[in-house]
Amino acid sequence: MMDEGTELSLTIAQIVQRLKATHLHSQIERQAKECLHRPEIQLESLKEDVRNFLKASGWERKLQNAVYRELHVQPLPSHPAAPPEHAKEPLAYMRKAQVNWEKRILKSLNSMCTELGVPLARKRPAVEQKELTNKWNEMGTDEPDLSRFRPVYAPKDFLEVLISLRNPNHDSSEEASAKSHWGLIQVPLHDRDIPQMREAYSELSLTTGQLGIDDHTHVPPDLFESEHTGIGKKVVNEQDSAAAQQYSRQGCPTGLRADLWALILNSTNEPEDVMHYEQLKAGVIHHDLLVDNLIYKDVKLTASNDDYYFVFEDFLYQVLLCFSRDTAVLEHFSYNSATPPKSYIQGKVGVEEFAVVYPPNGVIPFHGFSMYVAPLCFLYNEPSKLYSVFREMYVRYFFRLHSVSSSTSGIVSLCLQFERLLQTHLPQLFYHLREIGAQPLRIAFKWMVRAFSGYLSTDQLLLLWDRILGYDSLEIVAVLAAAVFAFRAENLMEVTSLTSAEVSVPFTEATGRPRRPFNSEGHAPHSDLPVRHCHLRT
Repeated sequence: MMDEGTELSLTIAQIVQRLKATHLHSQIERQAKECLHRPEIQLESLKEDVRNFLKASGWERKLQNAVYRELHVQPLPSHPAAPPEHAKEPLAYMRKAQVNWEKRILKSLNSMCTELGVPLARKRPAVEQKELTNKWNEMGTDEPDLSRFRPVYAPKDFLEVLISLRNPNHDSSEEASAKSHWGLIQVPLHDRDIPQMREAYSELSLTTGQLGIDDHTHVPPDLFESEHTGIGKKVVNEQDSAAAQQYSRQGCPTGLRADLWALILNSTNEPEDVMHYEQLKAGVIHHDLLVDNLIYKDVKLTASNDDYYFVFEDFLYQVLLCFSRDTAVLEHFSYNSATPPKSYIQGKVGVEEFAVVYPPNGVIPFHGFSMYVAPLCFLYNEPSKLYSVFREMYVRYFFRLHSVSSSTSGIVSLCLQFERLLQTHLPQLFYHLREIGAQPLRIAFKWMVRAFSGYLSTDQLLLLWDRILGYDSLEIVAVLAAAVFAFRAENLMEVTSLTSAEVSVPFTEATGRPRRPFNSEGHAPHSDLPVRHCHLRT
C-alpha cells in the first residue's frame, strides 16, 4: 500500500503528463504568452497576473474540468511494484476469463470471415467512395444484403461466461455460504447493502425532490421543478463539471440535459473535435471493414425495429462507423480488463511487427451495441457532438457492461448486486423463481447489459442515465432491475415457468418495443463454428 502523500503525488504527475499531450495545454500556453503584452500584466506580479487573466477569460475553468475528467476516467496509480496488468484487472481469474471470452469472440469473427470469403478490410474503389459520400446522410435508405452476416455474440452468450466464473481460492462449499448458491453468479465480490446505498445515494431519498418522478416531497412538484431548472441554468452558465455532476443526481431538465451531460463528460465540440470526426468519416469512406456489416446488421435488428429510435438510423450508422475507426478509444484499454484484438498480414500471423489492432478502435460490436448510442440521438442533432458524447460515455461506462472485471460498475458486480438485493429483500420470490427454472438474472441480464436502453421509454431512460452520470456509477442499474422485480412480485409469485415470468415483467413485446431474437434460443447462430484460418489474435 502507498501512503496518501505518495499516491497524491503520483496522481498529480499522471494527470499533468496526460494534459501536456492535449490541445487544451497548447491553447492555455498560447493564451498565457499572448497576455504578456496586456497593460495589466506587471513584471513584479507576473505569475499572479497571468493566473488572474486565465481565470477571468475562462481558461482556468476549462483546465479544472479537464482535471476533473481525468480523475474520473483514469484509474488511481497502482503501487510501483505492482505488475502492469493489475491496472487493467487485479484478479487473475477475472483476467483469465476475459482472455478466454475474447478468444471465443475472435473465433466466431474469424470463422465468419473465412466462410463468407470477406476480407477484414479493403480499400473501396473510387466509384464506391463517391457513392458513399453522396449518401452519407441517408445510409438508412440503403438495403445491403446482410443475410449472410450474423452478430458475433448475444448478451445471453456472455451471461453463460459470467455464470461459469469461479475464484479458485474461495471456499464455495455448501457449509461456507448456503445462500450464495441461490443465484447464478458465484464469485465473492464486495457490494453495498441497503443502508450503505442509502448513504451513498442520499439525493435519491423519498423526501428529496426528483425531476420527472412523482414522489412525496416537502416541496410542491411544480415549485421544485421551477427552482431546480433555475439552478440548472446557473450551472450551465458557470461551466463547472463538478457542479453539473452533483446537479444531475436529482435529474436534468429536458432543455438543459444535452448541455449538462456534455459538461459532466467534458465533451467539447471545438473545431479540432469536428476535424477529428471528419477524419474518421474520411476513413469510413476510403476503407470498408468487416465489422461495418456487423454494425449495419445490429442497427437493422435493434434500433430500426424500435418505435423510439428507428428515425435515427442514419445517425447511428454515422456514429458507429466512425467509432470503429477511432484509435483514441484504445486509451481506455489501459484500465479495461479487455485487450484489443490484433490482425496480421497474411502469412505473418504471430509476428508482432506485422500486427495492427482490428478494428482500429479495438471494440468488436455485438448484438444490441447500437442501443448505447440511440438514446443520445434525442439530445444531439449534430453528428460530431453526438459522436464525442457517445465516445466519452463508452470509455467511462458502457465498456464495463461487456467485459469481465471485478469493478464495482462492472457487469459481474451488477449481476451480483442484483441477485443479492433480491435474495435479501425478496427471498420467497427469489426461491420461487429459482425452483421453477426462472432464475431472475436470466430475465434481467439483457436489461442491465444495455443499461436499460430499448427497455425503458426514452424519457425514463434519460432520467436513469442522469443518475449514472451524477453518481459516476452503473450500480443504480442493478438497483432498478431489482426494483422492477419488487414492483411485479405479486404477479411473479403466480408464474410457473421462465416464459410466463418474462411476460410478467414490464419489458415485453406488448410494451410496443419490438425486439428480434437471433433464433428460438436467443443465441447468435453458429457462434462456435471451427476456425480454419486464424487472422485475429489478442
